[in-house]
Amino acid sequence: MPASLTRWVSRFKEEVAEDPKRGLLHAGYTSYLGFWYTLSSRYPIGRTVYEDDWDLLIVLDACRIDVLQEVRDEYDYLDEIGRRLSVGSHSREWLAKTFSRVWCDEVGRTAMISGNPHTQAVFHDGEYPPKEIVPFCRPKWDVVHSEDFARLEELWQYDHGKGYGVPPRPVTDRTIATSREVNPNRLIAHYMQPHIPYLSDVLAEGRELTHEEEKGWKALENDTLSAKEHWKLYRDNLRLVLDDIELLLENVDADQVYLTADHGNVFGEWGAYGHPEGLPHPKVKYVPWVTLSATDCGEYEPEYSLPKQSETTVEDRLGDLGYL
Repeated sequence: MPASLTRWVSRFKEEVAEDPKRGLLHAGYTSYLGFWYTLSSRYPIGRTVYEDDWDLLIVLDACRIDVLQEVRDEYDYLDEIGRRLSVGSHSREWLAKTFSRVWCDEVGRTAMISGNPHTQAVFHDGEYPPKEIVPFCRPKWDVVHSEDFARLEELWQYDHGKGYGVPPRPVTDRTIATSREVNPNRLIAHYMQPHIPYLSDVLAEGRELTHEEEKGWKALENDTLSAKEHWKLYRDNLRLVLDDIELLLENVDADQVYLTADHGNVFGEWGAYGHPEGLPHPKVKYVPWVTLSATDCGEYEPEYSLPKQSETTVEDRLGDLGYL
């Protein structure tokens, strides 16, 4: 028996013994996931961002279209909010399917500033989806390496505050600096918000995260946070990053700019929470696609610079984001 199947059977027995219904549902999901990646790694469903021309791509993490529509009138730079079928419902899936070697020439002209710790697995370690233990999976991945980028800055490697993950400003500062220093053909800024943890009040008040701000939709799932309060925290976390994007657009020269997300989120729809791998729910798979423009007025000097050495581990950052 293959090792992966042995592990899956062992996990299945443990889960069924603990909760038969949940164990059977998880067994069905992981079985589906193996077939999903076997097929979709060869024939991706969705439109990769490299199928469009852009100078600057701004990627929000776990941003739903409806929450962006709610705050659109608060930001002059936001106009019509279109939508796009994402190639992934999880960051690791989105990275593996977006940065395929099919687009290696374009990746070689791309500088990416990322706060997402899944770049370690995908671009360095060659660990591709699925993350789940599945009974059968024969994916065909052909993903670029970190060295294939014109520049890849992984800001999750550095300490930005205990439990905070990567707040918006380091991404903004490094994107502005990269634009001015390198002027790459393509530039990507991958922000972690509005993904948990919810930092809006934490950064404003200079305090520690509460349990609800740290866990977000996990607290909602466990009934320790109301749906109304959760939506407020999620929306405020989006405002936090949109405020910084306004600063970015005033300090980068880019003729064609798009704002999008790697995936969305579900908050109880279909009985699911977050953004599970391979989930076809529209709130996860459809992401914003907004046309913007950017002009460098030269009025802001970035304050954040990269430390000389890494100060954290990928496990630290994945833990901040609720993956561990």
